[in-house]
Amino acid sequence: MIVKGNIVDIQNKKIFKGEVEVENGKIIGVRATQHLQENYILPGFVDAHIHIESSMLVPSEFAKIAVIHGTVATVSDPHEIANVLGVKGVEFMIQNGKKVPLKFNFGAPSCVPATSFESAGAIIDANDIKLMMENPDIKYLAEMMNYPGVLFDDEEVLKKIQHSKNNNKPIDGHAPGLRGDAVTKYIAAGISTDHECFTFDEALEKLQKGMKVLIREGSAAKNFEALIDLLPEHFENMMFCSDDKHPDDLLLGHINQLCERAVAKGIDVFKVLQAACVNPVKHYNLEVGLLQKGDAADFILVDNLKNFNILETYINGDLVAKNGESFVKSVDFEVLNNFNTDKKKVADFRFESSANKIRVIEALDGELVTNQIEANTLIVDGNLVSNTATDVLKMTVVNRYKNAKPSIAFIKNFGIKEGAIASSVGHDSHNIIAIGVSDEAICKAVNLIIENSGGICAVNASEEKIVSLPVAGIMSDLSAQEIGKSYADLDAMAKRMGSKLRAPYMSLSFMALLVIPALKLSDKGLFDGTSFQFTSLEVL
Repeated sequence: MIVKGNIVDIQNKKIFKGEVEVENGKIIGVRATQHLQENYILPGFVDAHIHIESSMLVPSEFAKIAVIHGTVATVSDPHEIANVLGVKGVEFMIQNGKKVPLKFNFGAPSCVPATSFESAGAIIDANDIKLMMENPDIKYLAEMMNYPGVLFDDEEVLKKIQHSKNNNKPIDGHAPGLRGDAVTKYIAAGISTDHECFTFDEALEKLQKGMKVLIREGSAAKNFEALIDLLPEHFENMMFCSDDKHPDDLLLGHINQLCERAVAKGIDVFKVLQAACVNPVKHYNLEVGLLQKGDAADFILVDNLKNFNILETYINGDLVAKNGESFVKSVDFEVLNNFNTDKKKVADFRFESSANKIRVIEALDGELVTNQIEANTLIVDGNLVSNTATDVLKMTVVNRYKNAKPSIAFIKNFGIKEGAIASSVGHDSHNIIAIGVSDEAICKAVNLIIENSGGICAVNASEEKIVSLPVAGIMSDLSAQEIGKSYADLDAMAKRMGSKLRAPYMSLSFMALLVIPALKLSDKGLFDGTSFQFTSLEVL
């Protein structure tokens, strides 16, 4: 097979008319030739850090859409399913991903459970990590979210890091806001990347200290604008990632969108493509071709180097997408889950109090970090209740793995004026999270999730809508088109109910993520992510 076009040689920073010859899935020749083709040939895009589970799609269905956008590979942390099903969940992701052409590169989840302050469905300890690191299907140690464990020399954490070093596999970081001597020690432990930088100065410090910084633009966390001005000078040590991408967003685009936005800012196209195509392959030692003789034939054709409209995508020499049509086929798979809690009663969501003030989680649109603020209470019959006038709404996290008393907190900026929303996608442990205007509405939403053994939903006086997620309670067994439409309809319902957030369900899913400051809620209680300890709801 011979493919002709303007060949984009990223590593040598040149473009020339030529042809790529492919035989048995490998590139056997890249030659300059004269022809009339005006398209461009370049290496395929790589998402340098993503949780496939957050697309609500199993890997095989994710692949069907990603290839349309020119993605040929991902660096995938199966942390979400691991928190539900342990090593068995990681194996599910690997085996399902192998059934399709897209090159999934899975890591060993380093933090299952993410902290000791929440209830997860499984534990992956240092011995499990040792065995996983010896598996050639495991490419790296996934994000070390327990940065306090690194800083305070936690024995279990250091063992996990050492097992990765023993197998010469990279170690991913996760250290939002970590600066100064603390980040110096974190890096010295062997941690080489961070995708959690949310300010220019933080990212610059980490780059200067030898870290690779990933520019993240997902469905909830959007750090592109804050970090992109670092790329011109630091392009050799930066990558693009989405981290978490909901299905409706994935249907619209992937890493190709970040390339378009970066070039539109006047950044040199070779530097942009270095971050999007080359750096992830080299950092993680991926078996992904870079348009060189002898490489796997993983490349894409685009019509121009501004919009990056994908004409064709090739993986191992096979045409897997053309002009928006995917040739990746659906595959059969076993549905696994771990849901073991009974339906709740309205009284379970009461919080009796006489306090005048409470600590409130302030959600920030487009950010995973939250603020801790204080608000006046609204008490009815001795029970703390939602105050829609001030947008301070009751929130709960319900243990999905066993029967336990729901934890209660309050949150601002979700804007809901009626009913409730709920989800069993709740990073990191994937317990049930709900926010609503009344205890009755919250209970109704939580029970709808329990009845379906997982999903995301919205309820009000006249309507109930749910997207069921039967695979581990976090993924669908449907196609991206089906789940994408259902999710978009649910998103629209939440916004009709008053939410002003761009992605209310994605934002909701992070409100139990304890490793991101400042204030979050686990199934065990309200948690101060700055001091890394529980705190009280009532301000005494």
